[in-house]
Amino acid sequence: MAELPTEHFEHAEHAKHAAAHGDRLTAYVSLTIAVLAVVAATVGSLETLSSGKAISAKNEAVLFQNKATDQWAFFQAKSIKKNMYEIAGAGDGPKKDDFLRQAKKNEDESNEIMKEARRLEHEAEARLHESETFEHRHHILTIAVTMLHVSIAVATISIISGGKRWPWYASILLGLVGSAVAGSAYAH
Repeated sequence: MAELPTEHFEHAEHAKHAAAHGDRLTAYVSLTIAVLAVVAATVGSLETLSSGKAISAKNEAVLFQNKATDQWAFFQAKSIKKNMYEIAGAGDGPKKDDFLRQAKKNEDESNEIMKEARRLEHEAEARLHESETFEHRHHILTIAVTMLHVSIAVATISIISGGKRWPWYASILLGLVGSAVAGSAYAH
């Protein structure tokens, strides 16, 4: 729910108009609207950042998984070569020792490749978990910014209704709840 870059000018104009009329409640409500708009814009930016970080972490997870898949394919190739050298070294031919040495070399290399593949899979899982954390945060911030926008709308009802206080109080309450919800996105 991105706001227009000029929306804060509109809120400032409402505050200026209210101050010109000399109505204290309208001035307070307008000031409340301006504060809520700043908080909503901030939470909206945090929401956008969380969404971007979720996408980036998910892309990194895919990249690490692809690298791990490549390592597993390399591991299989080395294992096949090791088995072929073991079969060739099973006889009593003149190159028996060379074949067994090559089999051992391929086994050692395949063990290192396996370790790297597992490390890359672990990295992929970590990035996927990171992505899920950012996605969860994004959803919470979406709820928070929506509550803040609703609080701004409710505050304007106070001005439109000729100075009724209950919409203003309700907007302050919604704004506080929306801010608390936004804060809870970073609680874990």
